[in-house]
Amino acid sequence: MPNETWRFFQAFMKSPRVVASVVPSSAFLKRRIVEAAGLPRARVVVELGAGTGGTTLSLLEAMAEGSRLIAIERTADFVPGLEAIDDERFEIVHGCASSIGRVLAERGHGGADAVVSGIPFSTMPESLSAEIIDAVHRALNPGGRFVAYQFSGRVADYTRPVMGRPRIQREILNVPPMRVFTWEKKRADLDAAADAA
Repeated sequence: MPNETWRFFQAFMKSPRVVASVVPSSAFLKRRIVEAAGLPRARVVVELGAGTGGTTLSLLEAMAEGSRLIAIERTADFVPGLEAIDDERFEIVHGCASSIGRVLAERGHGGADAVVSGIPFSTMPESLSAEIIDAVHRALNPGGRFVAYQFSGRVADYTRPVMGRPRIQREILNVPPMRVFTWEKKRADLDAAADAA
């Protein structure tokens, strides 16, 4: 069993409510996530739940020079492997996804152009899920995208009241098959037009 898969499996067995899957994401799922997030145009990207870093490397590969990727990872066992990623655009933060606003502010970023999340909303307490969604929405720049890849559709229950209906894609070439949910934060002019209607 490859080292990345073994580390993922061990972390899942240790904390199944925190780690979303027993194996890392497939190349097919990673490609779909990258496309949904619109990474070539993004200057500041935040990854919530970076795991063993497989998706992280795919994000970095798609991002432009001079961009920035900040990963917030709660599982301590994953942090050393993420710290080994050698890319000046990347930084790992050990902490909870709900701290996204503070993490961005401490680094001088007004917001994120994309937030990519693999954390398992379906197994977390409802209050924490709602707190994270609210923090993500506040952290996104106007026009920014929130992409959540999930086995369950529970994330949409928390996000719909804040960000509306998602675009949903399915990726069956992954274990387990996943749904990729994408929301785009409305720009100020779209908000104004909606309010006037």
